[in-house]
Amino acid sequence: MTLFSILAGIGLALDTIRAHKLRSFLTVLGVIIGTGAVIGVGSIIAGLDGAITNLLRSFGPNTVIVTKTTAMGNATRDERRRRPLELENARAIAERCTSVEHVSPFLFAPGGIHSARYKGNDLYNIQMGGTEEGYAAGGTTMKAGRFFTDQENSHHLPIVVIGEDVQKQLLATEDPIGKRITVDGHEMEIVGVMDRPAASLPGQDDTRILIPYFTMRKMFPSAREHMLIVIAYPGMIDKAQDEVRAVLRIARRVPYNGQDTFSITTAEQMIEQFHNVTATVAIVMVILSSIGLLVGGIGVMNIMLVSVTERTREIGVRKAIGARRSDIVVQFLTEAVVLTAMGGVLGLALGWSISRAAGLVFPNLPTAVPLWAAASGVAVSVGVGLFFGIWPASRAARLDPVEALRYE
Repeated sequence: MTLFSILAGIGLALDTIRAHKLRSFLTVLGVIIGTGAVIGVGSIIAGLDGAITNLLRSFGPNTVIVTKTTAMGNATRDERRRRPLELENARAIAERCTSVEHVSPFLFAPGGIHSARYKGNDLYNIQMGGTEEGYAAGGTTMKAGRFFTDQENSHHLPIVVIGEDVQKQLLATEDPIGKRITVDGHEMEIVGVMDRPAASLPGQDDTRILIPYFTMRKMFPSAREHMLIVIAYPGMIDKAQDEVRAVLRIARRVPYNGQDTFSITTAEQMIEQFHNVTATVAIVMVILSSIGLLVGGIGVMNIMLVSVTERTREIGVRKAIGARRSDIVVQFLTEAVVLTAMGGVLGLALGWSISRAAGLVFPNLPTAVPLWAAASGVAVSVGVGLFFGIWPASRAARLDPVEALRYE
């Protein structure tokens, strides 16, 4: 096998494709779809992974989130039965943990659809919660106005700070500071507008409405579910986690050999958990995409067998003038590889189109075709041509030259 024979085989393959354009396209359609799916879905997963990683890191390297259930994933039945965290837990952490700079309780609103209203404009499914001044130390910045203070919280004042999209949808043409909106039937005064988080989920609106903790308790006496936001001193996050765990185990009367009845998670731990989820999704994506490649490979093998039959006489002539079996094998394998490689290139274009379309639908999703996805897509398509071209190529090479020359 020489470079000249390979180049000649590529030329013959291109001539065959030009002579049977529609047949060639239909043959590699499965390869195009499979390769496009690998590249397109790979770009979306890579973009989503990057967006959520940035989102979690925006909590800050010194932030610890304490919840009743596992921070990511579905809670088990035992976790749902756990006693909720309480305000007293936050106070105990602030008093006893020397490595903790700030700790703020976050009281979740009871279940149901919550709404806000201003002059006939309604906004539903708001993200409402009650917290304290220390919440802003976790990286919250203000677009306008200010965050509420602990003094305002202790006096149960009816004030709120709102997210950027709440302002856009309720008070798009007005200065929001000092305006009074109705939140679940309660009239509240806006004292600040928060900037959108440094990184947010793709397509996610910033519909946060934060209320002073004790005002929230007054509005919803039945609310019990808490999250604790703990901010450690720089470089002391590991020590802070140990101290928080010790304080909570004592407060919740956990036996010395018992499991924690709460979850302590840092941004890096949540990122690791999310990477495990995306890895599973990527494996499923590869398996599903391989079905399209398998169908495409069978189509390639079928059309190559037809090509061998159609060109039996040509094979006989080549063997009669001295072509070896290896020359025939190289010729047909080259044709199969060229066919699937062109399918891989078209699949690359399809995957890029999927990536661009996802970027237009979700502007916050930083989709980009990763190099590994593009390279693996084209490489797999070439591998499909090699694998499914072996049988037709070997069948062509085994033809008896005398019988082949007689073939009509």
